[in-house]
Amino acid sequence: MIVVAGEALIDLVPAPQDPAGDERLPALLPRLGGGPFNTARALGRLGSPTAFCSRVSTDTFGEALLRGLRADGVDTSLVQRGAEPTTLAVADISPDGSAGYGFYVEGTADRLFVLPSELPAGTRAVSLGTCSLVLEPGASAYEALLRRSSDQGVFTALDPNIRAHIIPDHDAYRARFRSWLPHVTLLKLSEEDAGWLAGGTDVAVAAKEWLAAGPSAIVLTRGGDGLSVLTPDGEVTVPGERVEVVDTIGAGDTVNAALLHRLAGHDALSRAALTALTPDAWHDILHFAARAAAVTCSRAGAQPPYAGELGVG
Repeated sequence: MIVVAGEALIDLVPAPQDPAGDERLPALLPRLGGGPFNTARALGRLGSPTAFCSRVSTDTFGEALLRGLRADGVDTSLVQRGAEPTTLAVADISPDGSAGYGFYVEGTADRLFVLPSELPAGTRAVSLGTCSLVLEPGASAYEALLRRSSDQGVFTALDPNIRAHIIPDHDAYRARFRSWLPHVTLLKLSEEDAGWLAGGTDVAVAAKEWLAAGPSAIVLTRGGDGLSVLTPDGEVTVPGERVEVVDTIGAGDTVNAALLHRLAGHDALSRAALTALTPDAWHDILHFAARAAAVTCSRAGAQPPYAGELGVG
């Protein structure tokens, strides 16, 4: 079982505008989203036994989020419920398909997440990231889950997925990020996130410092240029998969899921096994993640691939 912990929200995505030049604002179409939510769904679609750990509203959007998880085979028994509204994220899609977001988070249900007493027996990995590690008081509960899982010997994966405009104190968050590293087995970052977290330090230098602080491997994503993994033994890089990009919503979350799914296939969901992976194994894992992300980018919204679309059972 892989447990994914963090927020579930609604992305409000602009509808295509009239090419004749209508100056009215585009309609906003609600889509299921949130980095951890997308990661959980992607794992479910790939066939990995997955549970989602979060706090979800009892409103209409919250019910839709739970239906989406269950439709993809994700266990929702760890989901807490609350009457507060669902978090909203307004997406801004650039001409190249990349997405930016504005968040409406005050008083929303996911901010009141509390640490569960325990995770299911047989939990092999815990994955965390995005807004849930920023917005208090829930952020401290998710952080406690990360630390407790690590102390129990569970494989931990972290994708900070930086949303700088909701981080009130950038330097304090960077320090908090560094405090997590001894408790992280696999760290995944986009190039943009790595640059922001480095805070003016050269990213290559910062990455070596992060690796020395705890993670057994760091995966860096470079959009269409591919992915790299940094380990104490060196670096492995694979190119991106060529695809006509519709938008990039959920692409990084798909990478998270694909990495965990393929690592499970290599029986590498432990610190010792991750450290022992060969360059050939990393090539296989990274190529799989690149293929999965390309499928997500080829269609609108966070719609990760099913196993059959990637040629796996």
